[in-house]
Amino acid sequence: MTLAIQAEGLVKRYGETEALAGVDLSVPAGTILGVLGPNGAGKTTTVRILSTLLRPDAGRALVAGYDVVRQPVAVRACIGLTGQYASVDEDLTGFENLLLIGRLLEMSKSAARERAAGLLERFALTEAGGRPVRTYSGGMRRRVDLAASLVGRPQVLYLDEPTTGLDPRSRNQVWEIVRGLSQDGVSVLLTTQYLEEADRLADRITVIDHGRVVAEGRAEELKRRTGGQTLQVRPGDPADIPEVVRILTALTGTEPLTDGEAGLVTTLADDPVLLSALVRRLDESAIAVDDLGLRLPSLDDVFLALTGRPADEAAGKAAAPADTPAGTRERSAA
Repeated sequence: MTLAIQAEGLVKRYGETEALAGVDLSVPAGTILGVLGPNGAGKTTTVRILSTLLRPDAGRALVAGYDVVRQPVAVRACIGLTGQYASVDEDLTGFENLLLIGRLLEMSKSAARERAAGLLERFALTEAGGRPVRTYSGGMRRRVDLAASLVGRPQVLYLDEPTTGLDPRSRNQVWEIVRGLSQDGVSVLLTTQYLEEADRLADRITVIDHGRVVAEGRAEELKRRTGGQTLQVRPGDPADIPEVVRILTALTGTEPLTDGEAGLVTTLADDPVLLSALVRRLDESAIAVDDLGLRLPSLDDVFLALTGRPADEAAGKAAAPADTPAGTRERSAA
């Protein structure tokens, strides 16, 4: 298996603050790795190291086979980066921004113009391409910023919270673009606070908290690891809830949880035959149900179990966008 990114033991300190405390991660070529964590967890610091913008204090990282410290120029030739906020020039048009980047990458003028036009078409920005970026909506700015990161046809793309501040429609548009990039063979490292984003896009997920990797695996693996599946029953008649509780207690040996307001009865379902046994007993008791099924833990459940706080609470806490102490200057890897 070829790895587009391989990082081992990454450490970064700012005085007494340890932003990264030995982060390991890997991204197989052509896949999407979702790096999930709250504000200040170390996600952006990791991206800055992997993009040669920041030197690690310890550890090693290879991107497309090149060492980020010893071969930074080679790494930069292989990567694209989109940060949390659009970084294109708002006084230039979308087309001019992409053309400028192409020329800075030493493309000929004709090649740069062709690449800019092609990217505007791909990102549904052809009509807006002649307007200054300052006139764009938030979603359009994000799309042109993504297009800018692709001018050089990178092998590896870093997306650092690319949908921050976007409305649901614009977020879905970005998701479709990211899926398309992966299908084209681009390796993607996506940092996010949005659990749904990681669940829908990532082939694998790494959860970082307080500068450490606390879990990694496929979304379904993480959900199963968190506590197994549950069985939920909603009787058609709320008066049948006590009998459903009695049946489930007899089948499992443990009294289930009851939500009287929702009319829902929930129990752990580690036994694969529990569902069929329950259906049979409900039928024998002539109890009709409106809802009956097995449920895996969500990524919200995973996040709570791993970090000790809900995702919405973690995301709401203010933090420096770079996961670094305020006022700290970074040292370039160049």
